[in-house]
Amino acid sequence: MEEQNENQLNIELSEEIAEGVYSNLAVITHSSSEFVLDFIRVMPGVPKAKVKSRIILTPEHAKRLLTALEENLEKFENAHGRIKIQQDPSGFPMNFGGTMGQA
Repeated sequence: MEEQNENQLNIELSEEIAEGVYSNLAVITHSSSEFVLDFIRVMPGVPKAKVKSRIILTPEHAKRLLTALEENLEKFENAHGRIKIQQDPSGFPMNFGGTMGQA
């Protein structure tokens, strides 16, 4: 008889979710009991952007997510070099760092 590990979690990933959702902006808000992460796709020349995904976490899980991101960023930078963040004085590069198109 095969012994099952009680701490093992079987995670199912559907094809639709596995495709993912592209986001180039995240807005984070919080209350005393939860953190809300809104993932948004901003496109050049489009003045309106929609939230593509919203994740709601408890403060404890938000802290665990932060720790996991820090650990994974460190591993990534060790393998691929330091990630450079360009500082834009306006806060968000609405032209995506390229030239503006003309018709």
